[in-house]
Amino acid sequence: MSTPQPPMPQAAAGSPYAGYTSPIPVVRTHLGHAIASEWTKIKSIRSTMWTLGVFVLLVVGIGLLTGGVVAANSDEAGLGDENPLGLGFFGLLLGTMCVITLGVLTTASEYGTGMIRTTMTACPSRGRVLAAKSIVFFSLAFVVTLVSSGLVAVAQIGMVSDAREPTGAEWFKGTVGVSLYLALLGLLSLLIGSVIRHSAGAITLMIGALLAPLVIALFMFSSSLEDLRQALFEYSIPNQLSVFYSNSLTETGPSGWVPLWIMLVAVAAAFGGAYALLQKRDV
Repeated sequence: MSTPQPPMPQAAAGSPYAGYTSPIPVVRTHLGHAIASEWTKIKSIRSTMWTLGVFVLLVVGIGLLTGGVVAANSDEAGLGDENPLGLGFFGLLLGTMCVITLGVLTTASEYGTGMIRTTMTACPSRGRVLAAKSIVFFSLAFVVTLVSSGLVAVAQIGMVSDAREPTGAEWFKGTVGVSLYLALLGLLSLLIGSVIRHSAGAITLMIGALLAPLVIALFMFSSSLEDLRQALFEYSIPNQLSVFYSNSLTETGPSGWVPLWIMLVAVAAAFGGAYALLQKRDV
């Protein structure tokens, strides 16, 4: 039994090609096509494998190393009432640089190679392209972070025998919550890459946003700058990341799910700016 074929497009009446029927079926494109295209691109480039490979190595390697060191010295200084999942913080903090790098490269590298012209020719809807890149990257970053952080969390609980059992809320925040935060941080980097259109510049800017507030605060010794110093500590990305493990660097500042809402607002603002510039600029 033959498979029915879609109707062939006909030329408009009165056109010089009125008697011509195209052998190529015309399909109305949608966001799904753009997502499929971006998924093909992101899984095909070597930078994705390298950055995500290093990310997993840092998160899992440093996480297991930290758990091993704590387990070896548990007789001298146990975790007490601390959240044992917090041992995964150190690997994730270093891994953020990999997520930032991949996020920037997802958009900015196309401007460097000129591939963006081909992308926009294939999909003239620029907003659709930006949305597809965002969906594909966010999903990939979230899944990889969730698997890595979950693996480390389970391993550390088994290694540190005297650690208390985390509550369900602590498990959720220490795996799903922190994965959402890192994926949003990477998405912010992707949008900054779209705005700046330069890989090195966007990566430098995002690494500065990651580390500069905390470093600057460490060297603010003047009492007149105490309020600013405290604010830099509280709202630095490393401190917001530590909140998901209930190990904030300060007594005040963001707590609970507040860091996630802060990052969500920053991503929404960056998306609006990137979309407006994408519509206005030439590729």
